[in-house]
Amino acid sequence: MSTRIAFLKGHGTENDFVIVPDPDNAIELSPAAVAALCDRRAGIGGDGVLHVVRSAAHPEARRMADEAEWFMDYRNSDGSIAEMCGNGVRVFARYLQHAGHAAEGDLAIATRGGVKSVHIAKDGDVTVGMGSARLPEGDVTVRVGERSWPARNVNMGNPHAIAFVADLAHAGDLCDPPPVSPESAYPEGVNVEFVVDRGPRHVAMRVHERGSGETRSCGTGACAVAVATARRDGADPAVTGTPATYTVDVPGGRLVITERPDGQIEMTGPAVIVAEGEIDGEWLENALR
Repeated sequence: MSTRIAFLKGHGTENDFVIVPDPDNAIELSPAAVAALCDRRAGIGGDGVLHVVRSAAHPEARRMADEAEWFMDYRNSDGSIAEMCGNGVRVFARYLQHAGHAAEGDLAIATRGGVKSVHIAKDGDVTVGMGSARLPEGDVTVRVGERSWPARNVNMGNPHAIAFVADLAHAGDLCDPPPVSPESAYPEGVNVEFVVDRGPRHVAMRVHERGSGETRSCGTGACAVAVATARRDGADPAVTGTPATYTVDVPGGRLVITERPDGQIEMTGPAVIVAEGEIDGEWLENALR
């Protein structure tokens, strides 16, 4: 391990990340190392780590290297690996722009959920093509304490259970994952969103992210919520031929989600680089003991 490791800190609607640039995939980020970096008291603090690697240098991304030069090797704050992180992609794109690897306009980013199309706008917002949603069949129920709600199963490359509630406070503290049944619906765990209406095509949500606890925002969750809300409202762009756009308020800000008639979903929101510096290698080694 090198004596010092460069890092940056960024956030998208306050979903915050430790960014570790590593073009040649030379830094071994063990689950324990990721957890230490994301610790909000003893480390840098974050909802996850964005490990920035050239696609050609990472065994999981080499097949995508012809489409996307850069791979977002995303880790949850507990060190576990996630397929995708929508806010993370926006921050990842902002980092590439900050580092001179990308400019305003279009670019492609490889993720474990496939190659994502990204547009960096002049006003600073970043739009991500999030792919299409799958809506697995079967009844799902979310429970918090003595309350329970039917939930919509939506997959955005990662799994979500969306419950419409009367008050976001009913979600509780969301430190621990809310029980979801049947367990067989989500064999690898699930992100759980609680949603209330704010107005026409305008909702607000709270989320428990699998592997991270409650976060200030979740991009894939906002997309899943928009799709679930559209179906609840009787809107299906594939049927009507008309795009459906929803504003989704999260604790950390606001995202705009559009589902197009071809099923493709776009998410637009801010992405900010907050700071950059160096991780002390001795501290990290001591943290892992």
